[in-house]
Amino acid sequence: MNALENFSTDCRRCPRLAGFLDEVRSGYPAYHARPVVPFGDENPRLLIVGLAPGMHGANRSGRPFTGDFAGILLYETLHRFGFASRPVSVAADDGLKLIGCRITNAVKCLPPQNKPEPAEIRECNGFLRDEIAALSPGTVILALGNIAHGAVLRACDAKLKDFSFGHAAVHALPGGRTLYDSYHCSRYNTQTKRLTAAMFEAVFARIQADLKQEN
Repeated sequence: MNALENFSTDCRRCPRLAGFLDEVRSGYPAYHARPVVPFGDENPRLLIVGLAPGMHGANRSGRPFTGDFAGILLYETLHRFGFASRPVSVAADDGLKLIGCRITNAVKCLPPQNKPEPAEIRECNGFLRDEIAALSPGTVILALGNIAHGAVLRACDAKLKDFSFGHAAVHALPGGRTLYDSYHCSRYNTQTKRLTAAMFEAVFARIQADLKQEN
């Protein structure tokens, strides 16, 4: 199954998001300013789900978590645990490769004020559903933040009330996959110490240990 068979960077299903991207593209002609394609391994052992592209990050570069503050801790940590070839992601053509890992978003388009509406999250969920359906049993999914957590559960036809979000929480999903939760690695969370590097690394250490047990 091709997880991206139904995905297109020309998608305009959400009028508010499509119109906003038109405005951004007009103001920043060099920006990607389109839906952002997931990045990484076609058959990952780890799927990381973020919220949505950042204005001057993925929306600019065309690659998830690339070129903005939120990507700093993420790519450093991925490299430290062997999931990335380099610790810094600066551009879509910088040669960085993910190893056994793919990064995607609950919403593939930049939303105004970085806040997608519930209907937009639901509309985009079919793409995430396809991605998760293509994962092998034993794959780990890491949700960065509560919105990503909810999007993963919706994509798996699981009920939110049965899987409460919490940093470092672990949930067994249908299909033999496991969902891990983490606070999002946003500038706000890291600067306020809601999420520290040690907290983030602890989640990855457990994921790495669990993946080794699967092998």
